[in-house]
Amino acid sequence: MVSGAFPSSPAIKICGLTRPADAADAERLGASFLGGILAGGPRLLSLDAARVVLGPRRHTVRRVAVFGEQKVEEIRVIAQELDLDVIQLHGTQTVDEVAHLAQITARTVWPVLRVAGSTLPGHAVALARATGYLVLDAHVVGQLGGTGVALDWSGLRAAVEALRQQVPLVQLILAGGLRPANVAQAIQLLSPQVVDVSSGVEAAPGVKDPALVQQFVTAVRGAAETQQ
Repeated sequence: MVSGAFPSSPAIKICGLTRPADAADAERLGASFLGGILAGGPRLLSLDAARVVLGPRRHTVRRVAVFGEQKVEEIRVIAQELDLDVIQLHGTQTVDEVAHLAQITARTVWPVLRVAGSTLPGHAVALARATGYLVLDAHVVGQLGGTGVALDWSGLRAAVEALRQQVPLVQLILAGGLRPANVAQAIQLLSPQVVDVSSGVEAAPGVKDPALVQQFVTAVRGAAETQQ
């Protein structure tokens, strides 16, 4: 799936991984993406830890590192050292920087749009066009992600549809407060290509609960079947 095409059922990203065993469980239970945090916060990984948790490149899963305010060159070097599949940007990188990073790394880049309320920021279309991908996450002052705060999916429906009309091939990654009990509703309202969960499947920050991961996967697949 390196080409960027996703199945009709949303792919699942388990993010904020800090333990190799949790990453193995996520992959075994059906995650398509494994995410490690290099941006800060309670789930922050060192470069060496990220290498161990995410493991080597393989066909069964894609590995994502989440960056914050690192400079483009630093991100490029880390992406090469970890041989990342996906670079996720939670910082304040400009549209030009996002596009440049995708070009110089030849890797998939997911820029993050931090959303508050029922409208998308004015640069949403430009950011979506920069790489063809867009992560929607909740805007919480002082935090880059993993907040457990959900977006207003119903309120955002019209804005997301308008975005898709302007960028028809955009691949939407939905984050922000997802958990087994609500992910089906989010899928039904916004039809993302990927759902991205972290705190919603945890027993403690950075410690994933396999039972919750399994419940999340089951809920995503059930929602997809309902839509078909």
